[in-house]
Amino acid sequence: MDKSQSVEINRPLILGVLIFGAFVTVLNQTLMLVAIPPIMRDFDISAAQAQWVTTAFMLTNGIFIPVSAALIDRYSSRYLYLTAITLFLLGTALGAIAQTFPQLLTARIIQGMAAGIAMPLAQTVIMSLFPPHRRGTAMGLVGLVIAFAPAIGPTLSGWLIDQLSWRYLFIVLLPFVVLGLIAAWWVMADVTEYRDSRIDPLSVSLSTLGWGGLLYGFSMAGTVGWNQPSVIGALLIGVVALSLFIPQQLRMDKPMLEFRVFQAPMYRLTTGISIIVFTLLIGPQTLLPIYVQNARGFGALQTGLLLLPGAVVMGLMSPIAGRLFDRFGIRWLAIGGLLLMCIGLGHFVTLGPETPLSRITVGFILHMLGISTLMMSLITAGINASPPHLIAHATAMNNTLRMVGASIGTAVLVSIMSARTATLADLPTELALIGGLRTAFVTALCLALAGLVLAFRLRDQPS
Repeated sequence: MDKSQSVEINRPLILGVLIFGAFVTVLNQTLMLVAIPPIMRDFDISAAQAQWVTTAFMLTNGIFIPVSAALIDRYSSRYLYLTAITLFLLGTALGAIAQTFPQLLTARIIQGMAAGIAMPLAQTVIMSLFPPHRRGTAMGLVGLVIAFAPAIGPTLSGWLIDQLSWRYLFIVLLPFVVLGLIAAWWVMADVTEYRDSRIDPLSVSLSTLGWGGLLYGFSMAGTVGWNQPSVIGALLIGVVALSLFIPQQLRMDKPMLEFRVFQAPMYRLTTGISIIVFTLLIGPQTLLPIYVQNARGFGALQTGLLLLPGAVVMGLMSPIAGRLFDRFGIRWLAIGGLLLMCIGLGHFVTLGPETPLSRITVGFILHMLGISTLMMSLITAGINASPPHLIAHATAMNNTLRMVGASIGTAVLVSIMSARTATLADLPTELALIGGLRTAFVTALCLALAGLVLAFRLRDQPS
């Protein structure tokens, strides 16, 4: 993009289209979380098979995010975004009419491909559209939809499944995807610069095996245990593939994924803290429902209502945090956010069989308030510290590592919970489970404290 073109670009409209697309994409991910039982019944399949509607999406999404950097370099942002939304529309339509489970699985894979391209592209376009001192506000608006979509997703999907059918989880999205595609056709412009990044079959294969193996292995480890052959095999494949992929990319003049983004100390630091924060976003949302439902005997609806205020607070705070980042920088925002996370997690390390549910809600609100103050701001600060020609690669790398890191962290927290619960087998089942959860939350608190220590090393970059 040259400067003569930039005056013709309507930044607010493009930002609105990208935010709308992000909302639909994230909402789609959360809608399927409660759809497993009816899908099992309709297709007469096991829970392990049905779980692949979420696993396939996650794996495909994780595989395409690293590839997105090279795609963004090679193709215009307008063409690539329209292609991604068209793919998402195709996957959504196929899911709505799927007559067999393989057809439904194919639909989810297509949706995962589209999301793996669209989300990093949206962040890259925003970074290209706005100068560094305005990027925080723009990314804060993206954080708003990322928070609100999971807040309404499970409730909306539960109502649609109860009243209609799981197919309506796809049908209800169709008009919104069509609307987003039409808006993108009229509004989207080419805002990224063309660079001839290389997309060779070997790089794609090693990236797919590496990131896909780690994502699958760690995701399954939290469910079936670490000693299963499928878990060990996937992790070994992932480690070996990445050990070949990274040196190969460093040797290339035009790599598919540029690992030299880590030469910037600020990028290394913000990415490391981002991994911790994203892990602590996913981990407690996995552990708290186990406590509320399995240890206390409450239902899924009550669990959702307990956690809803935290998600709402996160959504409301994200745009405010973006403005604070633009004005004051990242250092004290990150320190304050991690302090709030530590206080929130502190509410969970002493959980008991009679803990007031209001305490859980308050702790979760504080925790999510802390996350909202720094999650998108950390991404923005890291990318601001990267050279302009590496923005697409910095975005893709951050998204990939956050996803893999969260999978590892969540698997470790669940494994710690399970191991501690097993050592307390002489206690009543509920008390043993609570003991395991306490230990997992102590681990999460230690992780937050480590992030807090790292936050003191952050330095604000001049705009």
